[in-house]
Amino acid sequence: MSQSRPGSSVPLALGQRLSLWLAAQTFLGLGLVTLVVYLLTVVDLDGRQAASLQHKRELIEHVLDEARADRNLQSLKHKLDDFFLGHRDMALTLRHPDGSTLYDNAAFAQAFETIRRSSFQLAHWEPGGANLVAELVLDISADRQFLRRLGGTLMTASLIGAMLVSVGSFLLVRRGLAPVRHLVMQTRNLAAEKLHERLDGSRQPRELQPLVDQFNALLARLSRAYAQLEGFNADVAHELRTPLATLITSIELALRDPTLPPATADLLGSNLEELRRMTGIVNDMLFLSHANSGAVARRQPISSLAALAADVVEYHEAAIAEAGLRVHIEGDAAGDLDSSLLKRALSNLLGNATRYAVTDSTIRVRIQPGTPGTVELSVANQGPRISVEHLPHLFDRFYRADPSRAQASVNHGLGLSIVAAIARMHDGEPFVRSDDAETRVGLIVPLVPRQVPPAGR
Repeated sequence: MSQSRPGSSVPLALGQRLSLWLAAQTFLGLGLVTLVVYLLTVVDLDGRQAASLQHKRELIEHVLDEARADRNLQSLKHKLDDFFLGHRDMALTLRHPDGSTLYDNAAFAQAFETIRRSSFQLAHWEPGGANLVAELVLDISADRQFLRRLGGTLMTASLIGAMLVSVGSFLLVRRGLAPVRHLVMQTRNLAAEKLHERLDGSRQPRELQPLVDQFNALLARLSRAYAQLEGFNADVAHELRTPLATLITSIELALRDPTLPPATADLLGSNLEELRRMTGIVNDMLFLSHANSGAVARRQPISSLAALAADVVEYHEAAIAEAGLRVHIEGDAAGDLDSSLLKRALSNLLGNATRYAVTDSTIRVRIQPGTPGTVELSVANQGPRISVEHLPHLFDRFYRADPSRAQASVNHGLGLSIVAAIARMHDGEPFVRSDDAETRVGLIVPLVPRQVPPAGR
């Protein structure tokens, strides 16, 4: 399992990255469209304002032409006042070349927030007079307000559009990655005892088919290698049984010799203990190989699991008393189970709890219903808490949470592996829970055998 370096950020999931990229591209695209629309609108309004000023200039020139014909200053001012009554978004100032004012309705312009000016010269209304200097002011406040509203609307629309596309793309990406999640679920269910199973590629797109095929080929190679390893373990264990039995018998016979020196007797006794321990390991290895080869429990009706547990407790009574412990059996159940296998599993669990329980505490053997149709058998003891990193590996062969390999002479690390194998032989599963109050190890097994559909259906 790879570990990220300190300070490095955790990479986003593929679906999140795709969704963010699509949202960013959508926002960028909509932003560019919004900018183009806004700029085109600005150019259009600028052109309309210029055209409006030019049109009003032509009308003013027409009014001056009429005034030139009438040669009446009051009539000119009256016509200009009438003209600007209908154009309150404009104001005009007419000045003589010497700077004196001929006409000025700047009172209108004082209410303007934003203006646009246009200066030009007009022929004097009197013949032969010098040109007049005209300044036409246009109120463009409404256009500026329209541009602000347009900009805000376009930006809001871009953000909303990007959000909608982001949500839609996330849903589409999630739906598109559903086959990958399906593969992950299949691979999560794989284990050493399920290497015969293969990934189902029928729901996968063509792009993932090569990956599924390669993974299934890898599973096939692993299955063959695991089968060869199990066969090798079984063969080695089986071959060791005969010489170990011969050595044990020979030493036992030698120890019966009354003329044997005490030092030699002690040495042979120590060797005899080690040989018996090796015999136990070999027998356990043979059992695990047999279980992993597909062996199933021989179920028979059991009327009381509490009575079965009591027999196991009685067998361990001396070790429990020597450790200063007490045992309490809680609950009961009945069902079709393999009594010899359950006794072996409970014996391993009880021996494990006896080794690690604190003195003057109570070991609890619990028999309680699990999910419908199952029973939960467990042994709980008060003792040191097992670290979280050790919990997933407690049922592995030869695994010890204590790296110092304490008590290796009496515990060779196969007891909980046998418990897990017995659970699988019943179509069940083992479990372990540990906190500051107690450590609880057990197995969950169905009370009746699993119904296997007849062949051909």
